[in-house]
Amino acid sequence: MTRQERKLWYEFLKDCAQTFYRQRTIEDYIVDFCCPSKKIIIELDGSQHYEDAGMLSDRKRDSRLFALGYTVLRYSNRDIDKNFEAVKQDILNRMDAI
Repeated sequence: MTRQERKLWYEFLKDCAQTFYRQRTIEDYIVDFCCPSKKIIIELDGSQHYEDAGMLSDRKRDSRLFALGYTVLRYSNRDIDKNFEAVKQDILNRMDAI
């Protein structure tokens, strides 16, 4: 796990009221975090995700996961570093909405 993934896991998702799993395989994809009961996937994106090839790959992947009934939440590593409380609140809000 990256430093940002470790922070999100150990400081929030590990003890969240809903069960999350790390590095979960869904079809041909390995997602960063998954909450099966809420059908939520959380992805933390580094700089490669903002290059053309990375964005195309992410769109394709997200589309397939959406077709399987998942909601994909994407946050940048910078979001974790600079706006961690806002990321946590956004995740909670999104889980409450489902």
